[in-house]
Amino acid sequence: MSCAEFTVCPPAELEARLRLQRLPEIGAQRFFKLIQVFGSASAALSAPAAAWSALGLPQAAHEARRCAEVRDGAGAAMRWLEQPGQHLLMWDDPGYPALLAEIPDPPPLLFVAGNLALVDKPQLAVIGSRRATPPALGTAAAFSRSLAKAGFVVTSGLALGIDGAAHQAAIDAGGATIGVLGSGLEKLYPQRHRALARRMLESGSALVSEFPLDAGPQPGNFPRRNRIISGLSLGVLVVEASLASGSLITARLAAEQGREVFAIPGSIHHPGPRAAIS
Repeated sequence: MSCAEFTVCPPAELEARLRLQRLPEIGAQRFFKLIQVFGSASAALSAPAAAWSALGLPQAAHEARRCAEVRDGAGAAMRWLEQPGQHLLMWDDPGYPALLAEIPDPPPLLFVAGNLALVDKPQLAVIGSRRATPPALGTAAAFSRSLAKAGFVVTSGLALGIDGAAHQAAIDAGGATIGVLGSGLEKLYPQRHRALARRMLESGSALVSEFPLDAGPQPGNFPRRNRIISGLSLGVLVVEASLASGSLITARLAAEQGREVFAIPGSIHHPGPRAAIS
């Protein structure tokens, strides 16, 4: 169920949207603004520079519209979509995840590798520290196994620590899991989880990203991807996250999105764990 399968998005418009996504300084809000003003990505790309400037868009964005790198990247994405198990969901597709569509800034484009049906199934996110203690890793795995056996998709960020433990436990339990990347699907990060990502796809799970396929793991990408983790999920379980942890960004976003937020700040086997989040 990729965008190419919907008549609402002909191939020329699909390629135009992929080009628009690759322009510098064009995030979700500006992407939607361009579609709203010009009616389509194709029309936006062919509009005069003055029209872009009148909208307050940066010069770098409209100057890059005809760059070979932008065209080639969109063409490569079109070829990627021709392969089995590789999809692109767009905000106006019937198959776009209903919960994600409700958040204030849903991603206009969402690349999916693997089992596309999972993105609209009931999900619970399990996230936490990249430098988690062994008890926390065990707790995250135990909860993820139970959630998977109960029929929930376990969603996380494929990071080291708690995220990886959650993904692996869901697979081990015979369940499904979704990894939301802070990079493009062809620039998987962290590299140490390449084998885990492969096992996820082989077991019927999925990887998703709003970033172009070849986008590297820039620091600013991860706060953006966190809104997708919470946006896809009914609730978020935070395991052992410090006050400076990116997991707290996800927890805050989840609360703002009206999702349930749960926390295990310390060992559930210790009589008095000190809370790292409140």
